[in-house]
This record gives sequence, structure tokens and C-alpha cells, in this order.
Amino acid sequence: MTIQVGERVPDVNVGVMTDDGPGVTGTGALFAGKTVALFGLPGAFTKTCSAQHLPGFVSNADALKAKGVDEIVCISVNDPWVMDAWGKIQNATGRVTMIGDGALNFTRAAGLEVDLSDKCYGPRCKRFSALVVDGVVKTLHFEDGGFGETSAETLLADLS
Repeated sequence: MTIQVGERVPDVNVGVMTDDGPGVTGTGALFAGKTVALFGLPGAFTKTCSAQHLPGFVSNADALKAKGVDEIVCISVNDPWVMDAWGKIQNATGRVTMIGDGALNFTRAAGLEVDLSDKCYGPRCKRFSALVVDGVVKTLHFEDGGFGETSAETLLADLS
């Protein structure tokens, strides 16, 4: 079942890049005591994700933080190496925390898995965005057709 507004995000292990290479962190600690703009997408370096989704959060990072967001988190079913490289290319460093969910721990626990095998992608994360306050989902958006509902601008409007 897909996570809903009012529910706590699952506390599972996800991958992060550290100064010493790939590491693991729990999502419980990642969201505890913070307001987080969380967004998930099918894959790093993919067309819409690279042209619109991540760049929108990078360019709106200051505006989101000015409205009370403590951290912006991007999650995808890639490994920490890929997420780190993609974040660097997209100038996300210091603006967006890049999380690798290569084992689909978060994606599956939150009910966000989508099978894109017909495109040879395999299991992926649905495109979504959410405001999470102290681990609880306050707003949640999914795409229905094109792109826009899960954008940084939509979360900015949620904060107004």
C-alpha cells in the first residue's frame, strides 16, 4: 500500500555518499526533528529527472529553506556512487541530499515501486514529492501524465 498523508515514513536503511565512500543511514534519523522536502524519481541521469525534477529543487533550494524546510532530499533506486555523481553534475551539492535506494528498501516499504520493465528499467520509484515533518508526511504529490505536480514549485505552494 502506498504511503499516505499523516503516516510516518518507513525507517529503513538507504545509501549515502560519505567522505570515505558509500555509507548507510536510516531514514528515521534522516527525517527526525526536521521539515524535509522529499522527492523521488525513477532514475538518475534520465530525461525528465535531469532536465526538470532535480534542477527545480536545486534552483528553488533557497526559497524552500526560507519557508522553513531544513533539508531537501532526493531519492532514487540508484547506488550512492551514481546519486553522488549525478548530484555533482546537477550542482546539487550543499542544496539537495542525494540518497541511493538501490536495494529499494524505502521505495518498497513506502509502496512507491513501479515496474518499468517494458522500458528495460526494471523496478523503479514512482515520481513523487512530499513535505515530511518530523518523519510524518504532511503533503504528498504524484504525477498523473506529464511533469509538474511533483515539482519544487508545488511544494513551495504547499508551504504558502
